[in-house]
Amino acid sequence: MDTKHLRIEDYQYELPDERIAKFPLAQRDHSKLLVYRHGEITTDHFFHLADYLPAGSLMVFNNTKVIQARLHFRKETGALIEVFLLEPAAPADYEQMFQTTAACEWLCLVGNSKKWKEGALERRLELNGKRVVLRATRLAQQGTSQRVRFEWETEQAETDAVSSGTNFAELLDAVGELPIPPYLNRETQESDKTTYQTVYSKIKGSVAAPTAGLHFTNSVLQSLDDKGIDREELTLHVGAGTFKPVKTAEIADHEMHTETISVRRETLLKLLRHNCKAIAVGTTSVRTLESLYYMGVKLEHNPNLTEEQLHVSQWEPYEQAQTCENNEPAGVLPATCAISNLVEWLDRNHATTLHSSTQIIIAPGYEYKIVQMLVTNFHQPQSTLLLLVSAFVKGHWRRIYDYALANDFRFLSYGDSSLLIP
Repeated sequence: MDTKHLRIEDYQYELPDERIAKFPLAQRDHSKLLVYRHGEITTDHFFHLADYLPAGSLMVFNNTKVIQARLHFRKETGALIEVFLLEPAAPADYEQMFQTTAACEWLCLVGNSKKWKEGALERRLELNGKRVVLRATRLAQQGTSQRVRFEWETEQAETDAVSSGTNFAELLDAVGELPIPPYLNRETQESDKTTYQTVYSKIKGSVAAPTAGLHFTNSVLQSLDDKGIDREELTLHVGAGTFKPVKTAEIADHEMHTETISVRRETLLKLLRHNCKAIAVGTTSVRTLESLYYMGVKLEHNPNLTEEQLHVSQWEPYEQAQTCENNEPAGVLPATCAISNLVEWLDRNHATTLHSSTQIIIAPGYEYKIVQMLVTNFHQPQSTLLLLVSAFVKGHWRRIYDYALANDFRFLSYGDSSLLIP
């Protein structure tokens, strides 16, 4: 199959607005679960998920945490400017970024930017008994984004004690707004701060939730443990590009967004213990796991690459030579070999965590290397997420979606879930 020449119009379906879940269910794990197993489709509830998974298998979760990435500034003229944080620029490391206490720079989307021609935007707030002044200055255009510098300082507190400094994480928690998906067509509510995070979210950095994980509760996680299912976490920070529609006729002309990933050495070792076969929770876990394979293939040909050079570009899986030196088996590098290469690379570089990025596009014609089963929500028409699902179920996505529409499943981020077993 010539993946690049797939026509996006073939991935269109009618999604009435009333089928888009505007809010989650009161109990996360009471959402409906569509089970697609070897071509058969049945309906259950999410809290029965463990019943369908084999004991001794490995389930992989994305532990990213959504940040309050939407900032609003009011100009003296009254114009409201929205600054939406996309990814850190200086420092470029997420962990360092959130610990900065005076200034930082981000790549951002700017709403109503015509009203912000020059000068700094300013916002004053009270934080932990301190008066803080936050300023934003637009530096330069970078592609479709704006590079924005943020600076903040604490004024004299009411106690007459001078503050030792507020870090950027605290600042965002105080003035930022959680960026719920645009297709919900509503304002963010206080409840979203809880419901739009997974119960296992830990590492701040996403501007959208890995929504397949929103159905999990501690009791469901316990049921997985009771079944003897191994659990592991990795991190992919979800970018705003996840909502970017495919506007080109052929996907060859669509530019996939880049997202940063972090994977611990222990996670790679656990993959190896499970023969590099995994059940992925969500498309972000899929993208990370499958990207790891192609990073390992790169190292097969050049063991001395840097983290930046391990980046997986959009079409690399379809173009990259995968032949092993011993040309076994069938000229394709086994997943265990690829993941072992990453472990050895970390050891050579005295590192315990792999930090890199991926732009991978997974569409029909793609051959999955690691992911065996997939837990995922129901995605937008003509989206790259729907392409990924179609590739996983060997093109049978429409039968699954027709069933979901005919059986009152709720769609998109706050909607119901599916377990896909090709």
